[in-house]
Amino acid sequence: MAKKLTFREDGTFVIVQFSDTEFISEGDYDPDTPDFNAEARATMETVIAHEKPDLIVFAGDVTASARGIDPRESFRQAVAVAEEKGIPWAAVFGNHDSEGAVTRNEMNEEQLAHRYTVSEPDPPHVSGFGNYSVTLTEKDGAACAALYFLDSGDYSQLPSVGGYDWIRRDQIDWYVTESRKRTIAAGGVPLPSLAFFHIPLPEYREVWETTTCLGHCFEGVSSPRLNSGMFAAMVEMGDIMGTFVGHDHANDFSGELHGIRLCYGRSTRYVSYVDGARNDRFKTGGRVIRLRAGERGFDTWIRQNDGTIAELRAHRPNEEGIR
Repeated sequence: MAKKLTFREDGTFVIVQFSDTEFISEGDYDPDTPDFNAEARATMETVIAHEKPDLIVFAGDVTASARGIDPRESFRQAVAVAEEKGIPWAAVFGNHDSEGAVTRNEMNEEQLAHRYTVSEPDPPHVSGFGNYSVTLTEKDGAACAALYFLDSGDYSQLPSVGGYDWIRRDQIDWYVTESRKRTIAAGGVPLPSLAFFHIPLPEYREVWETTTCLGHCFEGVSSPRLNSGMFAAMVEMGDIMGTFVGHDHANDFSGELHGIRLCYGRSTRYVSYVDGARNDRFKTGGRVIRLRAGERGFDTWIRQNDGTIAELRAHRPNEEGIR
């Protein structure tokens, strides 16, 4: 918990989440694969210009590592938009970030080497790479919020399960320990907190199917087949107000379940790519999160690649299908 970020003079703190940027370093392109780097960079520039964030979060699949020969350079190009502007940033890793020639640990070393990253070295004996937390403070230095970043893995290592990976028990234990420390330091009151990881929890499907959500769900929820209990731990600790993921490019909805708002970002590179053609159902962009010091809660919206704020319709659980 070494690094701290400070709220603005007006008591706000703005986070921009970019999801699934999937950068491929220049010169590494398959001639049959479109080059979306410039387009993704332009989207990030537009969102940053409108929102002027205090923190940028890259919510996984920062690179498409299997499609390039230098994933480290791909990562550097993806985060360059933050580094060049001197904006603090954080990243979590997705399933595509370690499919290529560089390991997940090496990708995390690359993240830690950057000047403006707020990431921290991994806690010992905890699964994954890129598990860390950051404290947000008021001007007087008092802690008033926290951000948790967790590695949701890539693919199941159990032949009997298959599908995507899940947040492991030792990661959950680490989160609970950090959360409890902050609660004790705050006099027994849970510190308002947010959590970021790449692969959605199984509860994302539950919130879509059982509550009124705001936004789209065009491709279903690609969550792990096992529920490891991360959501239950967050409910029990009472500090997490919202979770933020990427992974499913054509989903951007948010909905509240048991007091926690489960949010997708907005895909920053492309929404969907099927049979060799773009099939975007809505504009690319980024999710914006605004916190206020001393308040439990947050505002959130989606800023699109043309600078507009997305108009998201309400989806009710009695409406049929994924939409």
